[in-house]
Amino acid sequence: MSERILEVKNLSVSVEGKKTEQMLVEQANFHVNKGECLGILGESGSGKSMTVKSIMGLLDTNFKTTGEAWFCGKNLLKENKESLRKIRGSRVSMVLQNPMTCFDPLCRISSQIAETFQAHTQWERGEVRKKSIEMLNQMQIRDPKEVLEKYPHQLSGGMLQRIMIGIALALEPDLLIADEPTTAIDAITQYDVLKAFCRIKQEQRTSMIFITHDLGAISYVADRILVMNQGRIVDQGSFHDILRNAKDPYTRMLAEKKYAVMEQYRKIVGKKGAGVPC
Repeated sequence: MSERILEVKNLSVSVEGKKTEQMLVEQANFHVNKGECLGILGESGSGKSMTVKSIMGLLDTNFKTTGEAWFCGKNLLKENKESLRKIRGSRVSMVLQNPMTCFDPLCRISSQIAETFQAHTQWERGEVRKKSIEMLNQMQIRDPKEVLEKYPHQLSGGMLQRIMIGIALALEPDLLIADEPTTAIDAITQYDVLKAFCRIKQEQRTSMIFITHDLGAISYVADRILVMNQGRIVDQGSFHDILRNAKDPYTRMLAEKKYAVMEQYRKIVGKKGAGVPC
C-alpha cells in the first residue's frame, strides 16, 4: 500500500447566510499518495478550490469547517493559524491561477524570489542568488541572470507561471497544490506549463493536487481524478475511467463537454512532434 501524505475524512464546509446555513462542500473523502498527482475536476463553483482552501486554513471566520485532514501526522483542521502559516510556507506550497496578480509590478523578479526564499529558509544572500538561478534553469527558462533583473510586465504569463512553480518547488515541499494553474494562459503556453508539472512528478516525485475545470489539462498530469459537482465528490478514478466509465450523470456530461478540449491538446502535441512526458 502506498504511503499517504494527505488523507481527508468527512470534510464539510458551510457558510452562515441571513436565514440558513449554506453547505459548500459536503462529506468529502479522498487521499493523496506520496509521489502522486491527484486531480480535482469540476466547473466553477463546484467546491474544488473551497475544499483545498479549507484544508489549508485559508478561509475566514464566516466559514465553518468540520471533518479531518491528516497531513504528515497532523490534523490540519485542528492546527492554529501560526502553525498552518508555517506549514504553508515550507511543507506545502501553492501555485495560484493568475501569475500576474502574484507578483509586485514595481519590483524586479530577483527581489521577489529573494523575499520568499528569505522568509522560509535560512539561506544567506549568496545562496539565495545561487538557488534563484538554479531554479530558473530547472524550469527551463533561458538566460536566468537576465530574467532575474526584469520586472513582471516584461515577462509572459507562461514564464511567470513557471517561475511561480519553480519558487514553490525550491522550498522542497511535501505537497504542491496547483489551483487552476493553466487557466490564464494561452493553449501553447499551457502545454509548456503542463510539461513542467509532468517533469516535476517524474524527476522529484513531489506529491501534488492539481485543480482545474479542464479535462484536457488534467488528463496529462493526474494519476487519479476526483470530479466535484455542487460541493460533492461525484466520481473518481483514472482519466480513462472518468472518460469511459463514469458512474455519475454529471461526470458523463462533463467528459463529453470537455472531450473537444482534450482533442485540441492532442493536436498541439502532434504539431510539436513530441508528447507530454507523463
